[in-house]
Amino acid sequence: MIFSLKKTAIVSFFSAMILGSTHISSFALQLNDPITITSNSVNETKLIKSSLMDKLATLEFFSAEFKQQVLDADGNELQNAFGTIAVKKPNLVNWKTAEPDESLIISDGSTLWFFDPFVEQVSAYLLEKALMNTPILLLTSSDPALWQHYSVSSVDENNYLIHANDNNAQVKTLELRFKSSSNELESFTILDASGQLSLFKLSKFDVINSPETSLFTFKMPEGVELDDQR
Repeated sequence: MIFSLKKTAIVSFFSAMILGSTHISSFALQLNDPITITSNSVNETKLIKSSLMDKLATLEFFSAEFKQQVLDADGNELQNAFGTIAVKKPNLVNWKTAEPDESLIISDGSTLWFFDPFVEQVSAYLLEKALMNTPILLLTSSDPALWQHYSVSSVDENNYLIHANDNNAQVKTLELRFKSSSNELESFTILDASGQLSLFKLSKFDVINSPETSLFTFKMPEGVELDDQR
């Protein structure tokens, strides 16, 4: 993926109860195992992916607050963070981390902007390329062509694992957890190629009030450097 440790905030999006280290370690081992799809399981796999796409199709927009926990491959805590997220289809995102380090990620539908006030730098990425490497952005798109790059398995009807088909992908797996008998997303977990886990717990999940359009427009701050990767 095109982001550093701080920038992986974009591949980490929402979340559920912060998982304990024991569960995290076993979860990481599970996600590192290759997925074998036999001819007998192909139809079931398609149904699982279709079920998840149907759930996400109901989320035309939402906003929430999040708590993030980052763990290394051994389950050691590296970082805790807090912030807000707003999403609106198609491909609009406002992801703001308030603590411990302020940062802002905005997708305006064509460009993905990352602003780091500490280093006074803005990085710009072509959204089309970011979508291919950032499975969390599947939440903002219903494009079947994009979904072809991922496989989906399910622990139960409220818990889905999205696996990158590309063995060289920097983000290996995205776990989405929904509230019981609901299409409301309550958490997500991201496993990257290094074994690092980003765990997100969501609160104040709002699907009633559409986020303001201005949230998805990035204005270049004065006096900062632009790293244009488009």
